Amino acid sequence: MSEYKNLWVLIEVLDGTAKSVGLELLGPGRKMTDAMGEKLVAVVIGNGLDSAVKAAVSYGADQVLVVEGSDYADYSTEAYTYAMEQLISKYKPATILVGATTKGRDMGPRLSCRLKTGLTADCTGLEIDTETGNVQWTRPAFGGNLMATIECPGSRPQIGTVRPGVFKRGTPDTARTAEIIKENIPVPAGTIRTTLVEKIMEAAEGAVKLEEADIIVSGGRGLGKPENFALVKALADVLGGVVGSSRAAVDAGWISHAHQVGQTGKTVGPKLYIACGISGAIQHLAGMSGSDTIIAINRDPDAPIFDVADYGIVGDLKEVLPALTEAIKKLKA
Repeated sequence: MSEYKNLWVLIEVLDGTAKSVGLELLGPGRKMTDAMGEKLVAVVIGNGLDSAVKAAVSYGADQVLVVEGSDYADYSTEAYTYAMEQLISKYKPATILVGATTKGRDMGPRLSCRLKTGLTADCTGLEIDTETGNVQWTRPAFGGNLMATIECPGSRPQIGTVRPGVFKRGTPDTARTAEIIKENIPVPAGTIRTTLVEKIMEAAEGAVKLEEADIIVSGGRGLGKPENFALVKALADVLGGVVGSSRAAVDAGWISHAHQVGQTGKTVGPKLYIACGISGAIQHLAGMSGSDTIIAINRDPDAPIFDVADYGIVGDLKEVLPALTEAIKKLKA
């Protein structure tokens, strides 16, 4: 195990552009490698990667491993797992961070099985023990009713998938330089067992991008009925934000799952999060507690949401929300 060193971050790429989650993970990766005195390495796989490589360097990578070629133009489990397996065999990283996206959740378990090592999925927190080099992965457990800290002391590399939006993306420094290593890894014939026949891109009307929003106004069971989401939307519109929700509101059929914040929804970290009629169950808090400023509006003064809120309003949201919306309109005018 002493042969394994450095921390890798897989930079997921879409159409040649680095997706946000990989760049977000370079932040905690930087802190952990600084603590260990090791290198922060970005791994970029795909085709036409110049932009993604530059982004990885500007967000803090000391070294970038690049695997480029037509075999990697479109994601496939077999090709990407094969490339990662070859890289790991050659360079022996101690830790690998992967975004808990559709692709990351697909490749991570396959890779850990190939390497006979552990994988901690859907993490919301990262720390490192500098004496042992063991990463302390934090994730929701038992249906989100508690947070578990998991270690992988017996094997390397230690791998974890981390939810998008848990860590804030840092400030890029375009003047930074890093060592760029290009690896030629042709995929053996027969390895890729699927063929991409056609791409169908569907743009949902009013698509919700909770992870990218600076302001989110969320509604929960305390709204009383689905029609009251209009009050939430009115406040979100005047603030230039988007509408979120708790799982209870989604399960009740009041709003689509695309708006759900929490353990089984989106993990967000906006500048402002306003929780309206949300009690503050741990599953919901796991998805929004990283917000810069949290405002809670609830009739119950003992609601758990007030324990994490920076500002709390105890009152009937059907009265508070319209008044707050009108006040902000006047201020903006």
